Amino acid sequence: MMGFNKIEYLWLMEYLSQQRYDELAAELNHLITEVYPKVKEDLAETGSQGDRSDNAGYREARRMQAKTISRIRFLQKVLEHSRVIDTNALPKDRVSLLSQVEFTNLLTNARMKYKIVSPHEINLEAGKISLKSPIGAALMNKKVGKIAEVQVPSGTLRLQIESIAFPEEID
Repeated sequence: MMGFNKIEYLWLMEYLSQQRYDELAAELNHLITEVYPKVKEDLAETGSQGDRSDNAGYREARRMQAKTISRIRFLQKVLEHSRVIDTNALPKDRVSLLSQVEFTNLLTNARMKYKIVSPHEINLEAGKISLKSPIGAALMNKKVGKIAEVQVPSGTLRLQIESIAFPEEID
């Protein structure tokens, strides 16, 4: 745990679906085995073309190298501090990570449906919101029929939970 106490370490922990973990691991592998060697090759090639201080190609290659290294380090940290969710251990009677929640905004009577995911899996177009978002956090651990109150810039939303589906029922 390298200098972190247990509470700090748990705060760093991220839970991912197996699919998302595999996607991040594949991206990291691609960056290390294919992208970075190409970036290094480009850097060496542009660096050998004379004065580096007046070489736009060299500066661009350095930017790409920094960007690639940064992404590699980020993915390594995410994967190091991630655990794949055991869907069998998730509660089946209330909103939890990976559950799909249908709820009604009691102010507007608008119905919405979202899957609760980790911050690394957010995709609003696909109906996935983070458990750390205001709405996701308010819905967590609530049961069908309960009302979640969410503070938003325009005031307080009251969301009534209509239904909850779980990973084996969704996929």
